[in-house]
Amino acid sequence: MKYKHILVALELAEDSKVLIDRAAVLAKILDAEVSFIHIDGSHGEIYPDLVDIQVDEQEPPIKRASLEQLKQLTEYTDQPIKHFLIGTGDLSDKLPDTIASYGCDLLICGHHHDFWSRIISYSKHLIHNSPVDILVVPLGESN
Repeated sequence: MKYKHILVALELAEDSKVLIDRAAVLAKILDAEVSFIHIDGSHGEIYPDLVDIQVDEQEPPIKRASLEQLKQLTEYTDQPIKHFLIGTGDLSDKLPDTIASYGCDLLICGHHHDFWSRIISYSKHLIHNSPVDILVVPLGESN
């Protein structure tokens, strides 16, 4: 299958660079576009809409320090980023509409190999709600 638009689910963690690298390599091979998404689930769904920080002038619904960390991730890669979507709530709930609205056909996310991820797998929720193929990248143990 030839993917045309890769959506990368990012966290506020150094591990996100592994996902960005994977997306950049695939995008170059497939001549695909890349977009990022970050959903802050720490306070529930404060704001139901997604904000594209690449084009929107409005203030995204996350803390300024978090926004700066995310912007640094765009500077990490030389891969052009089509959209960088920011929101609150649960990523798996937002996936179907987001993927349809932005024309994504591959989702890249990470999976930690730590104690808590063995008990509660967030990746499983993404898999059940994604209408497109998913590349789940194993990430190192986190403390």
